[in-house]
Amino acid sequence: MTHATRLLAALAGTIVLGGCAAGVGISVPVFPGVSLGVGVGSGGNVNVGVGTGVGPVGVGVGVNQRGQVSAGAGVGVSTGVGGGARVGAGVGTGTVIYDPKDRRNPPANTNADNVGGP
Repeated sequence: MTHATRLLAALAGTIVLGGCAAGVGISVPVFPGVSLGVGVGSGGNVNVGVGTGVGPVGVGVGVNQRGQVSAGAGVGVSTGVGGGARVGAGVGTGTVIYDPKDRRNPPANTNADNVGGP
């Protein structure tokens, strides 16, 4: 996996984690093709995510401190700055795929007392 691919995975994670807002993040490769990242969006949301990338394209999924799960994809570029470090920029889109406060999807009722009806 190239440095550009790793950075792209980080950018994808940041994009996912920040949604369509600006953000900054850092990632660490956990095994070939997959990176674990931490980011902060422009709204101050701290996010943790996992991403992968091939060439200039990256995808990822993440969760923020409110429990919202997001997924997204992006395209980016990077360049070496010395000492093995790289910086880059990318653009992409993301969406919330699960929000624990969304009342349209209530959790299943697991209360055994309600099984037979009222």
